[in-house]
Amino acid sequence: MVQKLLYVYILECADGNYYTGVTNNPERRLLQHNSGINEKSYTFSRRPVKLVFSQAYTDFNLAISWEKRIKNWSQAKKKALITRKWDDLKKAAACKNSSSHKSYNKS
Repeated sequence: MVQKLLYVYILECADGNYYTGVTNNPERRLLQHNSGINEKSYTFSRRPVKLVFSQAYTDFNLAISWEKRIKNWSQAKKKALITRKWDDLKKAAACKNSSSHKSYNKS
């Protein structure tokens, strides 16, 4: 029995931005992005794009969940994931706003 996989992928666009998606074939999907099939797509005006990250999942719900999560990440957090710099990922994920528990002062 052939196990079906779903891939979460990240493309680096020509303008330096990242695009995150999900597919069952990352190589084919990369070709589709670079061919410019849909003028309204995020990557259309940002071509060429290159595949910089992909992770395979056997659980389709988990793959879609991770895609949605990564889409909301900052550029710094995505770059840390792509480069597998786990300490940088942890730093980029840290809450830095004034309401953070780390900013709380018990005076």
